[in-house]
Amino acid sequence: MSTMMAARAHPGARELSLENLPVPTPGEGEVLVKVASAGIAPGMMKLLEMGRFKHLPTTPGHEIAGTVVALGRGVDAAWQDARVRVHPMLSCGQCDYCRSDRQQMCNDAAMMGHAGFGRGPMALYAKYHNGGLAEYACVPADLLDRLPAHVSFDVGAKVHDLANAVRALKGAALPATGRLVITAATGTMGTASIKLARFYGARELVLVGRSRERLEALRPLAGDLPVQLAVLDELAPDWAETQGLTKRLRELMPRGADAVLDYFPDGPGSAQAASAMAQGASFVHMGGSNAALPFALRDMMIFCWRFVGTRACTRSDTDEVLALLADQRLDAEDLITHRFGLQQVNEALEATRTRTLPIWMAVVKP
Repeated sequence: MSTMMAARAHPGARELSLENLPVPTPGEGEVLVKVASAGIAPGMMKLLEMGRFKHLPTTPGHEIAGTVVALGRGVDAAWQDARVRVHPMLSCGQCDYCRSDRQQMCNDAAMMGHAGFGRGPMALYAKYHNGGLAEYACVPADLLDRLPAHVSFDVGAKVHDLANAVRALKGAALPATGRLVITAATGTMGTASIKLARFYGARELVLVGRSRERLEALRPLAGDLPVQLAVLDELAPDWAETQGLTKRLRELMPRGADAVLDYFPDGPGSAQAASAMAQGASFVHMGGSNAALPFALRDMMIFCWRFVGTRACTRSDTDEVLALLADQRLDAEDLITHRFGLQQVNEALEATRTRTLPIWMAVVKP
């Protein structure tokens, strides 16, 4: 096949356009992947509007899984026909951050098919800004991970989000008591965190979200962990002004939460969840909220609280997810609730943005 269908982002466009493009030819150190599944990130179009996609037009989609169908010069022949997922993080590989498992903080940090975050030249991003919302993707061979035979391409595409949750759970550094609050629990990161929490020290969970029906559906994801629910729609109408969420969390966890994984994108819920923490607790934020935390530094000192900001994941995090999948301690298939064809890519983006449907994780299947 000489041409392929791809979803393209153009300057100023509010939707992606479907276009026929030449199938790329892999160069030295590269492979061509026939995309079987590409993950959809809810914030992708927002980042596009903010100008974080530095090279337009481009093919978005940083979560890629498929089969290697062609090898560039110098690539090990063992990769031919391999079932793979692509690690999208691009970085220099030489700086202090890259050499200490913090590649997302590199000055050249960017994600293939996604946004550029670094303040440096991001040379790799200039070369590999195209992603996986297409029938084929050309990627560096050193960013490939083999998928275990029993792991679907859909789960393979979402390893990145699972690894984001691993990074957040590591930041929580839960003590033996393991009391964990997860906000915005019904979203992609919330559901991934519920699935993985038991492997990173959680002993009991409180899940925070708007709808009881949607929260109740999450209970099986926690396995044998005790689960309680804090339902925002059941709080008093003035809960935002009267610390209603804090009060509810203290009722559910009278000794306080040992950690909060906060995925709220905005609003007062983040600060109110933090106010329900125990002494020595950790607050980990990965929601991109502009809200401020109303604490004096003295409060942080007195209660020995830790506040951790984190974004993305590293290869060590994805390695841990792949190991859990490989030995079947982790089964993430039930997290994939929606599948779309490439022709439906804008419908998929809108559905994940609005969350009018009970979506946990969504993929596009070119």
